[in-house]
Parts: sequence; C-alpha cells; structure tokens
Amino acid sequence: MLLQRKDLNPNTPDAKYGRTPLWSAAGGGYERIVQLLLERDDIDPNIPDTTYNQTPLLLAAVIGHEGVVKLVLERKDINPSTPGLKYGYTPLLLATVGGHEGVVKLLSGREGLNPDIPGLSGETALELTVFWGHVRVLQLLSESNPPLHNLQSHPAITNAKYQAIFIRNSGLSSIAIHWKS
Repeated sequence: MLLQRKDLNPNTPDAKYGRTPLWSAAGGGYERIVQLLLERDDIDPNIPDTTYNQTPLLLAAVIGHEGVVKLVLERKDINPSTPGLKYGYTPLLLATVGGHEGVVKLLSGREGLNPDIPGLSGETALELTVFWGHVRVLQLLSESNPPLHNLQSHPAITNAKYQAIFIRNSGLSSIAIHWKS
C-alpha cells in the first residue's frame, strides 16, 4: 500500500494548488485515509494549501466533516485556534458560520482553543453565531471550555443590532425576552 511506503513523502503538495494528501482527504471527508495518514510519524497536519492557506483542520471545520475534525484534534501538535493565513478565520469561526454543531462541540472542548479570536472582519465566533441565528451553536459556545467571557454582557448579546438579527435569523422571539430579563 502506498501509505506504508517510507520512501514517499506524505507532505508533498500537488504542483497546482499546493494541497497535501492529508488536506485533500480532509476536504473530501475521507476519515479512513485521514486516519492512516495521521498514523505516520512523518506527517505534518499543519501544512496549509497555497491557494487559500487553509490547514486540513480549517478545511474540515468549514465543510463540517465532524469525523475528520475529531481525528485531527487527537493530534497534540494541532493548535485549534490557528487562523487561515489568507482570510484570518479560525476553524471555530468557520464552523459557527456554517452552523456545524458537532464541529463546534469538538473544537470548543479542545484545550488551547481561544473562542474570542476575531477574523479579519473583526467579528468573533459569538458575533457570527448570533448574526446567522444558530441557536444550538450559541448554546454550545456558552458551555465551551474555556467559556466565553461573561456571555450575558458580551456586546454580541447586548447589542440591539445583533439581537434583532438573531431574532430574525433564528425565528425565535422568546430569546429576546430571556436577554431582557
């Protein structure tokens, strides 16, 4: 099998897009291939592609490949707060935008996660969650480790603009009553 050959470098990117085999497997959601690649001592799971500068973790998070995210997070050499170099979004930011609850839960349970890192637009994971109206993701972020700093007084929760957007996008008017009490 090719993955067992020690004379092949698993970190060699393709010539056109700079995508490593791990990056491609993560993007395709091919958990078994990701697992086999991560079992190699010589694999570097932090190599981004050269087109969008996304790591395999970032790519799997934005697409919502929960199984791949879980496998990659088992590595000790992964920093779950590392943003993509081109747009500055972290895996958590992109998972919240997509409403990928399972991925958000995995990421927010990982030691070393900083949920307050803003993207290039300046918005945090919480602000984007509120903007897109992802109620369950908001609950997961409030239970995250480390927890978001004083969720009830966070600007994304107290700001009337975000409240109105959240109510509209989530379809829930009862949450506004909870915020005001």
